[in-house]
Amino acid sequence: MRSSLLLFFAGVLVLSSCVPNRKFVYLQKNDLGKKDLAKDTATRKYNIQQFDYKVQTNDILSVRYQSLTTKEFDVLGQQSQQTTGSLIGGALLAGDVVDEQGQIPVPVVGKVTVAGLTIFQIQDTLQRLANIYLESPNVKVRLLNYRATFLGEVNKEGSVTFNNNRVTLPEAIGLVGGLNELADRANIKIIRQVGSKAEVHYVNLLDEDIIRSPYYYVHQNDIVVVPALKVRPYRTYFGQNLSLILSSVSLLLLIITLNRK
Repeated sequence: MRSSLLLFFAGVLVLSSCVPNRKFVYLQKNDLGKKDLAKDTATRKYNIQQFDYKVQTNDILSVRYQSLTTKEFDVLGQQSQQTTGSLIGGALLAGDVVDEQGQIPVPVVGKVTVAGLTIFQIQDTLQRLANIYLESPNVKVRLLNYRATFLGEVNKEGSVTFNNNRVTLPEAIGLVGGLNELADRANIKIIRQVGSKAEVHYVNLLDEDIIRSPYYYVHQNDIVVVPALKVRPYRTYFGQNLSLILSSVSLLLLIITLNRK
């Protein structure tokens, strides 16, 4: 009788520490476990919200000018270098920080306001200025510090810097090694910087409808906090010592049984 109770108790503990698929599989839409899903066709279509990041203060921009002639290029104070095809190239404003007024310095021109603009809008603005001083210029603008920080139940905590500013949350999670099996995917916390304020949002990565969410894309300086499921204490602490506990209880029952004889 005691052995049966012991086995029942152990079974309850093991089952209570399991994580079902409905809490583990990303982007579900009433199709979990179904086998008759349509193949080779679009099951659903979503209109994804347009996202273009707008530069903020303390962002770091890299601006690069290219021109066909040395003379005009030197007007902007560059050290020109002859390249194949008579292309003159050089770096300008590499790593300039957007100041508190939302501006970056441009030689000859002065300060130019860039805060509140997208990368492509800034590129167009600087292109128009370059057309005044350079012959057939080409302007390229990049955001150098587009990054997010991931904490909690991820396989690799820390900050990650992206190569572009259109990275989805699932893509970003993939870059940090994904979430571990004890992560609560239904309650992901996102702390987002909006101007001088920090906003806190919660998203559900188990729901496919997140594709239509304004939080589907990662923003600059996002902090993503992944909480743990309630079974974590059982799996992390109690579960690891379950065999020791069962052995101790079995030994105790054996001693009690022998003493009664």
